[in-house]
Amino acid sequence: MLITSCGNSIKLAQELAKKLKAKYTPLSISAFPDGDIYLKFNAPLKGKTVVIVESLFPHSQISLLRIIFAAETAKDLGAKKVILIAPYLAYMRQDKRFHPGEAISSKIMAKLLDKAVDKIITIDPHVHRYKRLQDLFHIQAVRLTSNHLIADYVKKNFKEKGKNAVLLGPDWESSQWAARIAEEVGFASTILEKTRHSSRHVSVRLVKTVPLQGKEVVIIDDIISTGKTIAEAAKLVRRLGAKKVTAIGVHGLFVENALPKLKKAGVDKIVTTNCIEHPTNGIDVVTLLAKELGKER
Repeated sequence: MLITSCGNSIKLAQELAKKLKAKYTPLSISAFPDGDIYLKFNAPLKGKTVVIVESLFPHSQISLLRIIFAAETAKDLGAKKVILIAPYLAYMRQDKRFHPGEAISSKIMAKLLDKAVDKIITIDPHVHRYKRLQDLFHIQAVRLTSNHLIADYVKKNFKEKGKNAVLLGPDWESSQWAARIAEEVGFASTILEKTRHSSRHVSVRLVKTVPLQGKEVVIIDDIISTGKTIAEAAKLVRRLGAKKVTAIGVHGLFVENALPKLKKAGVDKIVTTNCIEHPTNGIDVVTLLAKELGKER
């Protein structure tokens, strides 16, 4: 087995290789003067399983194209199998044609990867209208969840320290994470109903009222992008008496100055998994990925 990365997840790929005692080899990637991709493997691939570890953020378009180039090159060089580990899988939001003429980007992304790789492994993808990844991909597709890892973090940093916390899902889509983790940890939980007025303007309200006065609130979401939803949630729980707010995200994108927005809204601490490399990383997914990838040996 040979493990590599196209640039976005080098550290994660190296740690995964170390965990599995597998070979990590870097790719040589650059561009010709006109912008065309130059890509080169630096190890023999014939007869090997090649694992590409690459979150599709930042620069999702470039990342996707690099994955396709790397996978096709690996096959051409004799690899027996190409596996993509995409801890963060982009293009999942556009899962239907909301307005006439729109591209359904999730289907297009899946078609491209179907042809390039033999198997895909991802963590907590933004599955909404698809009930399972097999509704989108024709190759073997494995959907892992970071729920237990987040639950362990919450236990160690809240329950074991005797803190009185409430877990909160900032919208219906994130409620699955908050509710399942709350059940595992033994904390109360609630969710917010989100009304999206535009891509950057949302409003929220509590669906189920729970006492928040003097409590620590842990907001759990799958993606922290612009931070607007979590910011509105933080403002609301602060008004309802929460004494401290922690935000936990599976995938931390933090676009459009999200971090300052979250701090200004009253979020005291922000923690993410290392699905996307970021200074807020505090929850490690290497063991989760290594367990799944170990099945290939």
